[in-house]
Amino acid sequence: MLGPVETRSVSPVFVGRTQELAVLNEALARAAAGEPQALLLAGEAGVGKTRLVEEFGAAAGRRGAIVAVGGCVEIGADGLPFAPFSAALRALREARPARFAAAAAGQEEELARLLPELGDSGAGRHDEQGMARLFELTARLLERVAATDTVALVLEDLHWADASTRHLLAYLVRTLRTGRLLVLATYRSDDIHRRHPLRPLLAELDRLRTVRRLELPRFTREEAARQLAGILAAEPDPAQVDAVFARSDGNAFFIEELAVAACEGCRTGLTDSLRDLLLVRVEALPEPARRIVRIVAEGGSTVEYRLIAAVAGLPEDDLIEALRAAVGANILTPAPDGDGYRFRHSLVREAVADDLLPGERSRLNRRYAEALEADPALVPADARVPRLAGYWYHAHDPAKALPAVLDASVVARHRHAYTEQLRLLERAMELWDSAPEEVRAGLRPVTGAEACAPCGDTGAPPRLLDLMAEAAVAGRFGGERERALAITKRALRLLEDEPDPLCAAWFWMQRSRLVQALARGDGRRELATAQDLVRGLPPSEVHAEVLALAANWSMLHRPGPEAFAAAEQAVQYARMVGARDIELHARLTLGGLLVDAGEHEAGLTQMRQVLTDTLAEGVPHVADRAYVNLPSELMSVGRDREAVPLLREGIAFARRHGLPDSEAWMWGNLSDALYSLGQWPAAAEAAAQATRAGHGAKPRGAGALKLAQLALARGDLAEAARQLSAARARYGADDPMPQQSLPLARVALATAAAQGRVADARAELLRALDAGLPPGTHRYGWPLLLAAATAEADTRALPAAQQGRAELLGRLTATVRTLTTGAPVWAAYEHWTRAELCRVEGRDTAETWAPVVAAFECLDRPYDLARVRLRLAGALLGEDGDERDRALELLRLASAVADHLGARPLAAAVARLARRARLDLAPGTAPEPVPADPVAALGLTTREREVLRLVAAGRTNRQIAEELFISPKTVSVHVSNILAKLGVSSRGEAAALAHRLGLFPARAQDPVAAGQ
Repeated sequence: MLGPVETRSVSPVFVGRTQELAVLNEALARAAAGEPQALLLAGEAGVGKTRLVEEFGAAAGRRGAIVAVGGCVEIGADGLPFAPFSAALRALREARPARFAAAAAGQEEELARLLPELGDSGAGRHDEQGMARLFELTARLLERVAATDTVALVLEDLHWADASTRHLLAYLVRTLRTGRLLVLATYRSDDIHRRHPLRPLLAELDRLRTVRRLELPRFTREEAARQLAGILAAEPDPAQVDAVFARSDGNAFFIEELAVAACEGCRTGLTDSLRDLLLVRVEALPEPARRIVRIVAEGGSTVEYRLIAAVAGLPEDDLIEALRAAVGANILTPAPDGDGYRFRHSLVREAVADDLLPGERSRLNRRYAEALEADPALVPADARVPRLAGYWYHAHDPAKALPAVLDASVVARHRHAYTEQLRLLERAMELWDSAPEEVRAGLRPVTGAEACAPCGDTGAPPRLLDLMAEAAVAGRFGGERERALAITKRALRLLEDEPDPLCAAWFWMQRSRLVQALARGDGRRELATAQDLVRGLPPSEVHAEVLALAANWSMLHRPGPEAFAAAEQAVQYARMVGARDIELHARLTLGGLLVDAGEHEAGLTQMRQVLTDTLAEGVPHVADRAYVNLPSELMSVGRDREAVPLLREGIAFARRHGLPDSEAWMWGNLSDALYSLGQWPAAAEAAAQATRAGHGAKPRGAGALKLAQLALARGDLAEAARQLSAARARYGADDPMPQQSLPLARVALATAAAQGRVADARAELLRALDAGLPPGTHRYGWPLLLAAATAEADTRALPAAQQGRAELLGRLTATVRTLTTGAPVWAAYEHWTRAELCRVEGRDTAETWAPVVAAFECLDRPYDLARVRLRLAGALLGEDGDERDRALELLRLASAVADHLGARPLAAAVARLARRARLDLAPGTAPEPVPADPVAALGLTTREREVLRLVAAGRTNRQIAEELFISPKTVSVHVSNILAKLGVSSRGEAAALAHRLGLFPARAQDPVAAGQ
């Protein structure tokens, strides 16, 4: 009845889309040139997104590109997580098998979570970096394959994407920077309502300059006429074009449907209902074909032929005839792999599914589930468990659905699809009370690597608390922390009625981690509750983990004897119960605490042994922490040169195992070490890598802080302030740790001082002192105290800085007495800080600075050595006697370092001191020419210089007017001009800057600020 027109409902002519196709082709050309591209193609359902992608893919293939297509399935969490990526990677592997194998070499076990064909993925490790590890390895795989071949990775129907797919897409778009790769994702724009889960991802991607979004419009009347002409193989009647265009409103798919419906012999009298329009050809099918279409509509995006046959129960000839009719009517189409059928357009599938009666839908799902249980080979092995869970759940049979959903949650966890695992576990909790007791008693354990074990025997059937434990961990690992926190609250309420101290302690540990991750506190109160619950109980894995976590928390927040005792006990308990991972973590913490307590060699030996053990035993999640902490502790005792090769080794290890956050921390530590060693260009590159490599905010914040420190030392105050702001934002304010808050305060203090903001610099110091400098934080405390003492010394002659100085110096001096100096580097910092405090009072002499220079000459810190040499040179030139030659040599050495490092403030300070003392640094050794008059270098006129001198002396406008015999209004104009030229916002800042630069020294030989 449909005749030949039905087989031509898809126009053989590609209509319009010239501009959009040009954009896609341009992006492919850029990708082929080695610049990865990312595009989002949006449009309403039926507007022609798939047709455009098909045309683009065909053209890309003719140009030699590999087009790997994967589509999101319509059944959400019931489907296989990462389904579009799995399909696309499968296509990529088939196109370039040898290249793909080489790119995946060594990581097959992990990548098999996405592509089971690569082999057995094994049990693996489940932790908070599990998903990020998989994402990183996937990104590296694509980069390697796309190193020689241009690859177009197409992900269709993103509006149906599971959470793991969305997270992986976001990660790829953010991190891919090399390779000939184009990522193209399509989605229905009309489906993205306010609460649609895709909306946050779209907002995130819109903020990236590397992502381009295309919105596919409807056809114009002319384009609709061309489409009709292609379908009808003849020029349509203008009246017919008007009617079809008016009813379709330019939607390409509706034009196709209306063209068929308007043909002679098709049903007439259609209503304006969209569903009626979509069901026209379905209703025109013979009854057996209509029945098959209804069956396929409830089976999923693509349904295998043998599964359809099992559910339909028709003789094979009748089944084939029914399928032939549905395919001939362009309602169903064979799947690309030739093993099943799918709807030609998902809108028709949705209309057919919506037309099913409630009882009919659950009955079809039951038949699918029963067929799949009877013959698991009906579907691919990796999809069987998730699909069975979906069928039983929609069949509304709790007895069957509960075990199936739990099995599917295990599969999701195995693939690091933690968000999907969480959703499935929430379904299991929803089904729990409805399922018969005997079913719950016969359930298989669902225990992961971290959850459930504390709440009972891991070999026994799970309880509701076990499901909650597993769900809490899945939420934490998958980034669904709010949902995880709600689950822990519910679990702890249950435990009030059924006391179980170990289980409760375990949930309180999760709450501690979640509170910290959500930036709602430091997690100490929750962790203390867990410690109270296990206190006095026999050794257990939970007890050991609570102690290990408490020790690590204390090491990061409040180092001291309590942390040391907890770490020792955690090691002991972990050994007693055979919890090797916990033991290694606790030993690593213990080693760090030993180093901070002054037992350097014992602590470093302990940490080296942990690294050796973890590498030998294949425990990457502890090894990566050792690669962060061991070099950090080496740097804490001034052994930066030893730390550098370890950090480079650790970065390679983190990349190999897909550990982006650990890699970012290592890059940050490497930047610190290279900065100390005077390798500033490499330090800047390492810091930039830290801001890019990390998945979490804090490691990226550390990178930004290193960049701020470098900018400050180079004299770029605007960049220092910008990076400092970025570091603050990424660190947050709810979980202050000395290793982050103290360096942040130091850079903020030094930046404020360099900008002349004396009050702000002091406020930074006082906040840090109020928070306290616990034992073990001396490595961060000494640089802060030194920066504060230097700032006070640089402004010692500033009248506005006199108020409150005595009290501040009292606190500063008292704190200096409390910090330990166990390593030579910190003993040197103590000498330097005390010398700066003497300079504040004008009591520093050559005898003050000579020991400081001697101390730094034994260390591998050229920038610090140059700064103290400048101080000694200034002191020598300010004393009686013939020390000019010695001072000149010191200045030449400092100048050479400043020139090599690009430390402009230090270079300028050296040049100013040499000029005042009339010393010739010799051509070629000075970093850059400095004008004879430093005030002239600022662009100030003679009158403005006089006004600035009096402002620096603390005079008011009226006093300046009286002294210079001008009006107060004229003084005000001069002050405004001075503030603009100096780039400051107040008289106080202008005065502070004048004093810091030594523009009006009280004595000719006064040393000046040498930067931070």
